[in-house]
Amino acid sequence: MNNSWLEAVLSLGSNLGDRLLLLRESLHQLELDSGIEIIAVSSVYETDPVGYLDQPAFYNIVIKIMTEHSPEQLLTICQKIEKKFHRERKVRWGPRTIDIDILTYDDISIDKPDLTIPHPRMNEREFVMLPLQELITGQVQVSAAVRPIFSNWY
Repeated sequence: MNNSWLEAVLSLGSNLGDRLLLLRESLHQLELDSGIEIIAVSSVYETDPVGYLDQPAFYNIVIKIMTEHSPEQLLTICQKIEKKFHRERKVRWGPRTIDIDILTYDDISIDKPDLTIPHPRMNEREFVMLPLQELITGQVQVSAAVRPIFSNWY
């Protein structure tokens, strides 16, 4: 890594298929990119659905990466991984094989139709904030709707 690499924080979630495998494979796809280095991975949290409630529980994680990609390039990479694992966007907040969101990218703010950084709803979502707090403090967090189920899993 050189000085052009910046830190980004991503949230990944899955509630269709083999959720744990899809999280692992998505991380593997990120690692295959020479412009991305994963530096921290939270525990896996099982999370009750938010918004659209008639669906299975999610597995959620938050990761920190270093990247030399621009935010727009990183978004494209995340969307390609979602497509590889057959992500379908049929219902807002609906079921998905994998969802990868950019939460933060260095100290950059972006407000475009296809990309908003920091993520506009991250502070409202326990399934994002509890794993993020774990990465910051090193302490596993828990709530009624967000439960850690796998630590040191990756």
